[in-house]
Amino acid sequence: MSPEPDPSVLQARREKVFLVLSGIFLGTLAMLNILGISRFVDLSFTVFGREIPLAVAVGVLPYPITFLCTDLISELYGKRRASWVVWMGLLLNVWLVLVIWLGGILPGFEETDPVTGGILRDGAGRLPAFFEIRALTFGAVSASMIAYLTAQFCDVYVFHWIKDLTKGRYLWLRNNGSTLTSQLVDTVLVILITHYWAGALPLKVDEPVFRQILIFIWSGYVFKLTASLLDTGPAYLAVGILSKYLRIDPRASQPIDS
Repeated sequence: MSPEPDPSVLQARREKVFLVLSGIFLGTLAMLNILGISRFVDLSFTVFGREIPLAVAVGVLPYPITFLCTDLISELYGKRRASWVVWMGLLLNVWLVLVIWLGGILPGFEETDPVTGGILRDGAGRLPAFFEIRALTFGAVSASMIAYLTAQFCDVYVFHWIKDLTKGRYLWLRNNGSTLTSQLVDTVLVILITHYWAGALPLKVDEPVFRQILIFIWSGYVFKLTASLLDTGPAYLAVGILSKYLRIDPRASQPIDS
């Protein structure tokens, strides 16, 4: 076994890894909230001649990585630090909304209606790109802020509940159990809030609303479920490498938590 590094070097390692994990988490969170529901990707597939609908918002694509980051932080640094990162994610959402709101109310160079003072739409009835993104972002962030807080704290709580229950064993169980539970909560909340509060889901007027909402919930959760199962291997690998590099025993109930 390699000799124990100097305490100052070890502390620097731990803080750098924490910064990388939290940076990936927060950067991904900002990206997915801006992309949000700007476009839906059709991932439908056919099984035994029957088409299975699968429509996933572009903003959902990088979302599973946020749960992997909080799981790694929970495993290596403890519940308290994981909660800090979750709260920082909320502040990031607030900051994002503030900047986009401010950018919309300040005077610009767009053509305005001389009577109402509103921004003129083009021939296709669309606003300038910024205002289209602004409207979609407000809808997506309004939904995601509530769903995000609920789901991320659910993820941290369930992760540590399973860890305590299994006495630090079975990383695969707490990694998947916490993520699958929290992502179900997140998917249901974000779809319901996006539709009933923000009114931003691209629903077809000639089809039943409830059925379409269920498809969006099903699609988002199946995607997240698949991504969660696929990240079990990387989670084990990352914990194995980082626990040795950082000299952390992940089986401890609170490995660092400072």
